[in-house]
Amino acid sequence: MTKLLLTSVGLANQNILNKFLEAVDNPVSEIKIIFVTTAARSEEELRYVNQSKMELLNLGIPEGNIKTFTLNLPASFDEVKDFDVVYICGGNTFFLLHKVRETGFDKVLNEFVNSGKLYLGVSAGSILAGPNIDIASPFDENDVNIKVLEGLNFTDVVVSLHYKDVEEPIIKPFTEKFKVIPITDDQAVYINNGNIELIV
Repeated sequence: MTKLLLTSVGLANQNILNKFLEAVDNPVSEIKIIFVTTAARSEEELRYVNQSKMELLNLGIPEGNIKTFTLNLPASFDEVKDFDVVYICGGNTFFLLHKVRETGFDKVLNEFVNSGKLYLGVSAGSILAGPNIDIASPFDENDVNIKVLEGLNFTDVVVSLHYKDVEEPIIKPFTEKFKVIPITDDQAVYINNGNIELIV
């Protein structure tokens, strides 16, 4: 059972928040989250990461229940198996994919998602869940020189994040290759066992 909540900026509104709580189905005070900050390298990106963490704390999730992963070391499923959610923050999509592969976290995530736990993506984290990350090319620099742009393949959907109508010509070439769902900062895509729901 695959549960993915793919967002531009996280729990941006009450409907996305409600879907998050429904998908986790645990009392807020008991929700345990793996919080992956790897993609954020600039000060601005780190500021967004801090905002995301504050969102979770303000929701009532205890700080001790949020474990931060930077993916500087190899990862194992044993480290995450007792958690309910893996929350992949935004930043540079190419760097994120590089580190996820380098540390073996791709295999950990695969096992985590296949065990029915929730994958919550923000921006780069949302793109990572799909079949290919090339849609990030117009916006992120591939400074790690990744050649294979295959994502984690948890879904065949590619999300176009922070979408504005003016970006339609930029996104159009990708829609000819992939099933692209554009979402604004106030929207999310929830995928449960292949069933796709747009949250607005």
